[in-house]
Amino acid sequence: SPDKPNEASRLPSIKPETNQKVDKWVEFYLSDGRKVFLNWLKRSKQYMELVTSILEREGVPSDLAYLVFVESGFNLHARSWAHAVGPWQFILGTARLFGLRVDPWIDERCAPEKSTLAAARYLKHLYSLFESWPLALAAYNSGEGTIKRALERQNTRDFWSLRLPRETEEYVPQFMAAL
Repeated sequence: SPDKPNEASRLPSIKPETNQKVDKWVEFYLSDGRKVFLNWLKRSKQYMELVTSILEREGVPSDLAYLVFVESGFNLHARSWAHAVGPWQFILGTARLFGLRVDPWIDERCAPEKSTLAAARYLKHLYSLFESWPLALAAYNSGEGTIKRALERQNTRDFWSLRLPRETEEYVPQFMAAL
């Protein structure tokens, strides 16, 4: 069917990783952050099936649904200090680039179905650039330019050994812990 990518176009699954940075976030989600994480889980029930089905249809791993935990905790109207909006926390330029309507009347960054479709396509694009889920996720957080420059300057393709902005260094471990 035209809506389903063939197996050859499916991207590889995400390999869960554990290390000291991930373990720190697992411990946080089980202790001080437990109440917040449980709230995210409760909120996710309403959207998880929709999100995973769109991700699968677009040929990206359904595990990427757990990125919404880190981005917004499934708060459809979340807003960040960087003016990112919605469950997938799109900034204006990226939202428009991936087909979301944002104007004074409509902000599709808050629409679960449309924003998930845009996120799937953006994540697919990032994976095509970096051929690594940790690097693609880091780029989702800080921008592809930040990751490209870090890879060139530091001469490595290993996310775990890169020096990146603190928020990005914590972002991938937070996702791995949620996963």
